[in-house]
Amino acid sequence: MTEGKLILDACCGSKMFWFDKNNQDVLFIDKRFETLSAKDRDKTRIIEVKPDVVADFTDLPISDKTFYMVVFDPPHLKTLGKTSWMAKKYGKLEGNWKEMLAKGFDECMRVLKPNGTLIFKWNESEVKANEVLSLIPYKPLFGHTTGRQSKTIWMAFMKTTSTKLV
Repeated sequence: MTEGKLILDACCGSKMFWFDKNNQDVLFIDKRFETLSAKDRDKTRIIEVKPDVVADFTDLPISDKTFYMVVFDPPHLKTLGKTSWMAKKYGKLEGNWKEMLAKGFDECMRVLKPNGTLIFKWNESEVKANEVLSLIPYKPLFGHTTGRQSKTIWMAFMKTTSTKLV
């Protein structure tokens, strides 16, 4: 499953930000495998969620220290209806989402090789990045804010000997 893969996308969804959605160096994981559609006036919107492996990012079926890079873009919205297009497209934070995000970070760090890089993407529409960072023992090296309202933040973490090991 992981043979020859250098990068893990731990919750790939429809791979929206990937330039090459079939990059052979990447193992794409998501907890769902489905094609979604919705009527929008005179056209139909379609999203395909087709990971290489169906699994939850809080319990990755991967050996320790496997990847040089992990991309972590978990759901970030809490108030969506279950059948809303946004929930279908991005997923939704449900239940004990704080514990879920903390476990997700731990799993991503666990499967990183020493000196590996974790790229984390978060949107602050409903939960501030500082709140998420307060849930985890890892500190970002740097980041960049993007998006129409500057609410999306990309952060880079590195697994070093001083990083909390899980």
